Amino acid sequence: MMRDAYHEELDSIGEGLVDMARLVGSAIGRATTSILDADLKLAESVIAADEKVDDLQRDLESRAIALLARQQPVATDLRIVVTSLRMSADLERSGDLAQHVAKLTRLRFPDNAVPHDLHATILEMGQLAQRLMAKAAEVIVTKDVDLAGQLEQDDDAMDLLHRTLFQHLMDDRWKHGIETAVDVTLLGRYYERFADHAVSVAKRVIYLVTGEHADELASSSAAQES
Repeated sequence: MMRDAYHEELDSIGEGLVDMARLVGSAIGRATTSILDADLKLAESVIAADEKVDDLQRDLESRAIALLARQQPVATDLRIVVTSLRMSADLERSGDLAQHVAKLTRLRFPDNAVPHDLHATILEMGQLAQRLMAKAAEVIVTKDVDLAGQLEQDDDAMDLLHRTLFQHLMDDRWKHGIETAVDVTLLGRYYERFADHAVSVAKRVIYLVTGEHADELASSSAAQES
């Protein structure tokens, strides 16, 4: 009975991580809409909703620490608890980044922070960020190592979009001023970091399942092929 309750608690921590991933994925999508449409009401809802992500993170952390204290898990179970704590930190920071996008909407309202000629790029970054986090949530549920490995490849597309923004900023034809250039620079950084956290979550699942870090697995696979 004690072991059953223990494993139920471990499962519950995993479910909490999935809830966090889905919340922050939704948040970045709604924040993107708010920044592109200068929608203050939507921005405020994203900012307020981040408290729920923070609450989930604090609850998950307290339950994980209590589990460590009560059960003193070893080997695989210990890896699950410690890795879950690290994933929750990644997800909490992702929520903060979505909130930063929404706060920029609020800061520039009623003006639009994004020039019209960059709307398509920012929209694509927002949609990609949301897809990456949705895939990270799926990886948490399925523990699919191959799917987890795909996220790093998917993140290459975000890096490309980030470079595209800088090309616009460095172009001699840039006509939107310094303030807008700063806003666009910040937005690019927020989306890039959000994607990085989604990739980090996936890498932590690889470690959880295999006991090896993603980089170590890649090196081992390359050595076998050679």
